[in-house]
Amino acid sequence: MGKIFVEGVGEVQEYVDVCDYAVGLSRMIGGPVLPSERPGHALIEQWNPVGLVGIISAFNFPVAVYGWNNAIAMVCGNVCLWKGAPTTSLTSVAVTKIIAQVLEDNKLPGAICSLACGGADIGTAMAKDERIDLLSFTGSTHVGKQVAMMVQERFGRCLLELGGNNAIIVFEDADLDLVIPSALFGAVGTAGQRCTTARRLFLHESIHDEVIGRLTKAYAQVRIGDPWDANTLYGPLHTKQALKMFVDAIGLAKQQGGSVVYGGKVIDRPGNYVEPAIVTGLPHNAPVVHTETFAPILYVLKFKTEEEVFAWNNEVKQGLSSSIFTKDLGRIFRWLGPKGSDCGIVNVNIPTSGAEIGGAFGGNKHTGGGRESGSDSWKQYMRRSTCTINYSKDLPLAQGIKFQ
Repeated sequence: MGKIFVEGVGEVQEYVDVCDYAVGLSRMIGGPVLPSERPGHALIEQWNPVGLVGIISAFNFPVAVYGWNNAIAMVCGNVCLWKGAPTTSLTSVAVTKIIAQVLEDNKLPGAICSLACGGADIGTAMAKDERIDLLSFTGSTHVGKQVAMMVQERFGRCLLELGGNNAIIVFEDADLDLVIPSALFGAVGTAGQRCTTARRLFLHESIHDEVIGRLTKAYAQVRIGDPWDANTLYGPLHTKQALKMFVDAIGLAKQQGGSVVYGGKVIDRPGNYVEPAIVTGLPHNAPVVHTETFAPILYVLKFKTEEEVFAWNNEVKQGLSSSIFTKDLGRIFRWLGPKGSDCGIVNVNIPTSGAEIGGAFGGNKHTGGGRESGSDSWKQYMRRSTCTINYSKDLPLAQGIKFQ
């Protein structure tokens, strides 16, 4: 898809790590045994496989996102049908062949993990098909909303990982030696094509100018080039459509009062290369700032108080990832608390990107509410039964009801 080689290797490693995680998880899946109010009764929760898990993944992580779903779905006892992005279908084929070989070497059918290549028509068919017990969709909020409505219409289950409009907040006491590389990786990594990419950078007014100066110098050192070259830090955008979205967003930012202080131009070379952009001068609620453009554009905004910037972080429709940089312990716990970030991923002194597999990954609001990978996300791939067993010779009713 155009990401640099070391990120591609990291993505495959992530799938390997999730497999390790899932193997350990397979020995711990279980429901509680609950005390029954009725003598001679046992109350337990039983978890069983949902059956067939449909997985629709996006172009930007053509290996890892499938791996999150696939590994955990399998240890829960399910089979999988995958539709990868049509622009990364060779990757989908390669991964499926590897998995099929492993399954068959272990005397299992390769079709436990099947693949369907194609475009939106295949995704629509999967969303509408009642044989698919859970549909996991990773992609844009716009398409995710359509998927959710089709699945809900048949009373199916879906797991949604949708858009993000992620913010980094830098307070006056922040360690700027952490801030600069974090903002750089968060905004420029994968050429701005992660759902966790940093798109808004809120700077306290007392350090605003210093951070802008240091960040533009860091951007100038980004090595742009062939993703296969080990020295490259930043490759092309995925498609010509992505390049157009970048150009259009830069134009809108200028129309709405912004100034491009770094980059923002199309690079004259084969491929969809653009200069990563830093834009200043926009209000926090400018329409372009509230729009997720899947490209390397960082909107830098100035703030005065903790209260206002926490509110600005939360005012966008998406709720995926968020970060603050501070040494204030009280502020850290306010950020984690009910009046802090409303995102599913809430970070302190690290960038918005780079989630570990042990924690549940996902977001709130227009990000869809789904959770993949770690923690108790396995529950989404199973169906739960509350089971009551009477092992006595009597028939007491719950709540002490007498029916004689």
